[in-house]
Amino acid sequence: MLGDVPASFEPGKSLLWKKGDRTRDLKLSGKRHHSGRLLLTFEGIAGVEAARALSGGALCLPAERLPAAPADFYWSHEVAGWRCESRAGEALGSVRLLEDTPAGPLLTMETPGGKEILVPFVHSIVVRIDREAKKIVLDPPEGLLDL
Repeated sequence: MLGDVPASFEPGKSLLWKKGDRTRDLKLSGKRHHSGRLLLTFEGIAGVEAARALSGGALCLPAERLPAAPADFYWSHEVAGWRCESRAGEALGSVRLLEDTPAGPLLTMETPGGKEILVPFVHSIVVRIDREAKKIVLDPPEGLLDL
């Protein structure tokens, strides 16, 4: 999580706020910890109502400012668009989204027919990832692709 990387949230740093197709450039003016959370303040955002307008959005860093990822870690923006295949090489679809959920990482895959399937991003299902080929090999349990 970027919140664990203090240099990502130093006053003076710029971030991009995104929600759907809306974006806004923000500049950090302050930060503090409160009850286990990191509270941020931004230039030009004064008061609770202005802050509420940013609720539900995501704060994004430029790729060049992202911390180095561990070997088994993949950024959601990195895998978007990668193809998914079965162990036998059958095309299953392409990655729309990889997100961290309370139940664990979840891959949203779009099938060639346009159907959206949620795939747990766990070792028993995700058997191989090839960064260079931008490919994820899946071994889904029976019925998962039919949901």
